[in-house]
Amino acid sequence: MNRSFLFAIDTKTEEVIVSESPKGSATINFIERIKRSDNDMIFNAVQTLTSITKSTNFDTVIFKLTDKVCQAMYQKHKENQ
Repeated sequence: MNRSFLFAIDTKTEEVIVSESPKGSATINFIERIKRSDNDMIFNAVQTLTSITKSTNFDTVIFKLTDKVCQAMYQKHKENQ
């Protein structure tokens, strides 16, 4: 099954918050927190994803492409653990 993850940045702790929401559900399930020091690359990618959402020229295509990068980085992170 192909899972789709949700990402957020906790700026106080410098961690990526990873969660998921089953299709058609309003429920969000927490998965884990990843410290910036444990995976700086995914932290920076999620930070970029977050900044895209705040842009006055929001572009859905760019957002979706960046989200795919974050998804792939997270999958690789899990494989390397």
